[in-house]
Amino acid sequence: MDHPRLIDTVRAARRMFVRDLVLPARIGVYAHEHGRTQRVRMNLELMVEDDGAANLSRPAVGADDLGRVVDYDTVINEVRRIVAAGHVQLVETLAERVAEACLRDMRVRAARVTVEKLDVFPDAAGVGVEIERRNI
Repeated sequence: MDHPRLIDTVRAARRMFVRDLVLPARIGVYAHEHGRTQRVRMNLELMVEDDGAANLSRPAVGADDLGRVVDYDTVINEVRRIVAAGHVQLVETLAERVAEACLRDMRVRAARVTVEKLDVFPDAAGVGVEIERRNI
């Protein structure tokens, strides 16, 4: 017996990631952090629907068509634009903005975003936050 609801809810996925993107950011709540940049490291992990694998009536991603995937060049350029847009007080706010931008592409089902300030404490590699957000 066919169970279309189950088939409709189970989809193939791919995990797309950006690792260790380091950018100068205007970020921080303290007075000494205003008017200057700090290095932030960003890591993104996106769970993307793989409609080529889930829908056999369409050509598979193996057809080598950029339009069938989430383009990491586009994602990185959007992250750069968000970081360059102006001062942000909290790493949490920056992470939320990046996750929101990633989720605008409805193929992205979930986004995990890590933002670390790298130069805050001399005895720590970084401090920051990791969030996970989902498209419902």
